[in-house]
Order: sequence, then C-alpha cells, then structure tokens
Amino acid sequence: MSARAPSPAVLLVVAGLACQEVGASIAVLLFPQVGPLGMVLLRLAFSAVLLLAIARPALRGHSRAAWRAVILFGLVLALMNGLFYLALERLALGVTVTIEVLGPLVLSIVASKRASPWLWAVLAFAGVVALGGGGWDRLDPIGVLYALGAAASWAFYILASARVGREFPKLDGLAIAMAVGAVVMLPLGIWDAGSALLRWDLLALGAAVAVLSSTIPYALELIALRRLPAAAFAILMSLAPATAALAGFLLLGQELAWLEILGIALVIAASIGAVRSSSRAARETAEPLP
Repeated sequence: MSARAPSPAVLLVVAGLACQEVGASIAVLLFPQVGPLGMVLLRLAFSAVLLLAIARPALRGHSRAAWRAVILFGLVLALMNGLFYLALERLALGVTVTIEVLGPLVLSIVASKRASPWLWAVLAFAGVVALGGGGWDRLDPIGVLYALGAAASWAFYILASARVGREFPKLDGLAIAMAVGAVVMLPLGIWDAGSALLRWDLLALGAAVAVLSSTIPYALELIALRRLPAAAFAILMSLAPATAALAGFLLLGQELAWLEILGIALVIAASIGAVRSSSRAARETAEPLP
C-alpha cells in the first residue's frame, strides 16, 4: 500500500472536526434565543430521533445491568453536553474545547502503567497555565469550572461508552442513551428556552446543529476508522482545539491572545505525545522481546 493511501481517511477526520465546530458555532449564535440548556435539548432530541431511526434498537432481551449501563450513559451524555454549552456561553470556543480535551488526556495518562506519560501531563498543565494568559484574568472562572466539568464528563463518557458497546450491538446503545439524555434535559431545556422551542426556524437550526455536531462527524469517523490505525485517528482527534479556535475566530469573531494560542498548542502537543506513548506501550505489550 502506498504512503498516500490514508489521505482520504485523514480528510474525513478533519471534515468531521470541522463539522463539529461549525455546529458548535451555530449553537453559540442560538444562545440568545434558546439558551445553552435549550440548545442541549435540541441537539440531544434531534440526534436521538436520527439515531433511533437509523439503528432501530431492540428494547427486549437486555439484562438489568445492560439497562443500568445505558441509562448511566444517557445521564453522562446529558451532563457532558450541558456543561460544555454552559462553558461556551462564557468562554471562547477554542478555549472551551482545549480545557475539555483534558478529560480524555488525563484518563489516558492515569490508565497508563508507565512513568513517561506523566511528562505529557506536565506539558498539558503548562498549556493550561498559558491558556489563562499567565493569570486567568481574561477567563470567566465559572466558565472554566463548567469546562472542567465537561472534561471530567468526557472521561466518564469514554468509560460508559465502552461498557454500553459491550452490552448493545452496533448503534443501539448510543441511540437509546441519546434518547435518555434528551428526556433528562427536557425540563431544563424547556425552562431555559421557553416558547422559543415552538419556533420552526429555531427548531430547524437546532436540527442542523445535531446533524453537524453528532450525525455527520460520527459517520465520517466511523468510515475513517476502517482505513486508519487507531493511534493515527486519536492523534488527528487531538487537533480538535485548533479547529475549534479557528472556527471561533472565523465564525464568531473570537480572537485569542498569543499566550492562549500557545496554551492550545501545548495541550495539543501533550495529547499527541500521550497517544503516541500509549500506542508504543501497547505494541511492546503485544510484541514482547524474545
């Protein structure tokens, strides 16, 4: 196979990241009309409808443990999206996504049995310090707390997703969990958005956010994973803070200070380093020295 073979798959991952951040940008623009929690409700509800229509999950034949796992997964989905959008209301898109990716980064470091990944934790910490402009005076502290909560939720999302993936076939678990998340967010979304949820134009934009932020990226990533090694895919996903910062600048006019840009770059470097370190450790475990 030639060295250029993975290029289409790389483009699929990048396109998926771009769609996610365009969807997040549209969501930010809708905050004055529906609020962040109303936006979460629209995203989860439309995503659930699409996934249920595609997967048509069977509701019978699952154990109590499986149902507990999928309900917990739905709760984590609702919490993660809620905290992410609440953070977006107060922070720039690039900053929010950079803080959020600390969740899976810390999870990968803690799960590692080697000492070297902790070097990447130090680099990520330096990135977070730089992200605050050296003093955090430019960042809304409540927004930072929301983003950190979203980061922790993302780590729990990864663990819950793995459990649900073992209990439910294909997209069944994700579809059911998305529906659970939408039901959980229903009262909060109605409270935040009110009568705006009855406007067809806002509903259409909410559906667009769901498609751009969930459906299209997931489909593109699923195709890309068939053509890319898992480590290469994870490295590409580490670029999410950069694409978020670019989308925030182009679509929302969110300019970043040079220290914030440096912070984003350091967190991306730490994420890539942690992925490469984990991949190397996995190869050494699978192929022990003679």
